[in-house]
Amino acid sequence: QVQLVESGGGLVQAGGSLRLSCASSGRISSYEMDWFRQAPGKEREFVASIAWNGRNPRYADSVKGRFTISRDVAKNTVDLQMNSLKSGDTALYYCAAVRAGNTYWGQGTQVTVSS
Repeated sequence: QVQLVESGGGLVQAGGSLRLSCASSGRISSYEMDWFRQAPGKEREFVASIAWNGRNPRYADSVKGRFTISRDVAKNTVDLQMNSLKSGDTALYYCAAVRAGNTYWGQGTQVTVSS
């Protein structure tokens, strides 16, 4: 069973960087892995995704060129490197594992960017 735990969130100044990590208790090597975020008062939105084979990374336009998604099959983790952070990136960040119509979510990690 896939149980996801995010880590790496925190408080950072605008222009700074953070690296989020998503770890799973079950194997996620066959899953597409996604990152989403939800800011207060807003709907959850897509941030980035990576295919099960590590190919075809996709990004929301708002983070393209600043965020990088990657996965480590050996460690069974998926990371999100976030650079040049802006106040608009402040949100609760979730990772998700997707396969065959099923989606598993983590509990989220808070990212707060101060201007």
